[in-house]
Amino acid sequence: MSESQALSREIQDIDSVISKHKNQHGELLGILEETQLLNKQKYLSEDALNHVALKTGVPLSRIYNVVTFYSFFNLKAQGEHTVTVCRGTACHTKGSKALLDDLGLVLGRSKALENGESFFTTPDNKFTVSTVACFGQCALAPVVSIDGVIHSNMTTAKVKKLLDKISRGRKQHENS
Repeated sequence: MSESQALSREIQDIDSVISKHKNQHGELLGILEETQLLNKQKYLSEDALNHVALKTGVPLSRIYNVVTFYSFFNLKAQGEHTVTVCRGTACHTKGSKALLDDLGLVLGRSKALENGESFFTTPDNKFTVSTVACFGQCALAPVVSIDGVIHSNMTTAKVKKLLDKISRGRKQHENS
């Protein structure tokens, strides 16, 4: 499929999403969330955002306000798997910063997040690593989410074991 055919298909899919959410409560959030899910790399492309603005009549500036406010929206391509490290107070005091830095090393970086980055994606697009202010699982600190599954009392060894399982194509289990 050519790039223009792919874009045309994406536009058709977005139009379908817009029609589905038309005149519903939370219409814009629903449209943006489903549009992001249409993208294989789990992000909202500039073309997609422009099309949503055009078709809904919502100013592009307002759409950007929404997607930059909510942390679950992505403006850059994401990896196949997401790893989110909690940086809340309880997790911080239980070592989440060191865990984050070790995660960077495990995935081939000198530090997990450098120069004000809020996330990074590995060059092979296998993993995207980010942080969150708090998962609300403070008694289980430090906490890491991998593909939406919360893992508690995490150590570098536990995270490495889970990432190895994922890399080999095996499913992860909560509290592994």
